[in-house]
Amino acid sequence: MSREIIVLGAGMVGVSVAWHLARRGQHVTLVDRREPGRETSFGNAGIIQREAVRPYAFPRDLATLMRVLPNRQVDIRYRPGGMVSAAGPLLRYWQNSSPSRYARIVPEYASLIALSLDAHAPMIEAAGAESLIRKEGWLEVYRTADGLAERCREAEANAERFGVEYRVLDPAALAAMEPDLAEEPAGAIHWTQPWTADDPGGLVQAYAQAFQAEGGHVMQAEVQGVARVGAGWRVTTTEGALEGEQVVMAMGPWSENWLGKLGIAVPLFVKRGYHMHYAAVGEARLNHWVMDAEVGYLLAPMRAGIRLTTGAELERLEAPAHHRQLAAAEAVARRLFPLGERRDPEPWKGARPCTSDMKPVIGPAPGQPGLWLAFGHGHQGFTLGPATGRLLSQMMAGETPEVDMTPFRADRF
Repeated sequence: MSREIIVLGAGMVGVSVAWHLARRGQHVTLVDRREPGRETSFGNAGIIQREAVRPYAFPRDLATLMRVLPNRQVDIRYRPGGMVSAAGPLLRYWQNSSPSRYARIVPEYASLIALSLDAHAPMIEAAGAESLIRKEGWLEVYRTADGLAERCREAEANAERFGVEYRVLDPAALAAMEPDLAEEPAGAIHWTQPWTADDPGGLVQAYAQAFQAEGGHVMQAEVQGVARVGAGWRVTTTEGALEGEQVVMAMGPWSENWLGKLGIAVPLFVKRGYHMHYAAVGEARLNHWVMDAEVGYLLAPMRAGIRLTTGAELERLEAPAHHRQLAAAEAVARRLFPLGERRDPEPWKGARPCTSDMKPVIGPAPGQPGLWLAFGHGHQGFTLGPATGRLLSQMMAGETPEVDMTPFRADRF
């Protein structure tokens, strides 16, 4: 029996949820103020990270904290206003990053990551998006032998425990894969499983078109209200009101505000990020996605040019952009690879929705029958969107999900 379902948020997560529900024969309307894939999903690095079985923990060692404190690093910067506004969630984030708590979180998180490629595959096929995908993995480059050795030990453990596949590159092997790197790092890890998309926003748009081909409807409108009406829900928008039996909240960092109005508190904070596209100098060519791991930025050969993505910025969601982090990353990147002129008029800015225990929120909303949640994926919304859609659609159909979803329920907070 088909039901009227409203999905709020047309990023990778929301589009994936909508596609899975439509494939099950449900009547689904997908609502966003922008076209699908134009917010956070548009600006990421475009990697489906099968290797990312360990979420980003809050640094707890003194050396890292002292390095970050001057607030001049490429990988992480902070703003006092952002730290104060998110003080509660950040404190819990620090607490959950203790060795004992983090050890419990990792296998739960990895259970989702393990589904990432298998979940993307049918959506890529349905969308006819094979031309956007490369299956050559990506390179994590290290400037020091010690840094590479430490990461290799972690990679070996992840391979044994979580089925991660990789190979270690010495300087000669790295140069063979990327001959135009201007400096000579100590080596790299080639993560061989992940897939990459050379137009991340375009992939989300292709998925949205596949959703429409299944009979789904896309509404571009600003959400003005979400409320229970009788046994169902009403969503008011700038384009009129919608009524449905169920609503899925997949609005990324904006989910917290709407849930707060419904009496649901989730310890959410944002890690903002920036990108810029560049030409290459002369005949230089970047063949793979390359992360300068010990500095904290990534270069990706996108259709729009070579995309440089920064690390994280702890700041309020709607605060003005700060471009010094990008400028610092660009200065270092130009020494690693011969970047040419900038191709974008202004840097792109986005915000990753993060939870205090590093795990997304997937499942029913506590105390609100018919409201479902799918947000808080941090750095991995692009990777985990299709898996989230598959698992949530199983839950909404009353089926037993293929993964234990207890660790991802909102009532865990």
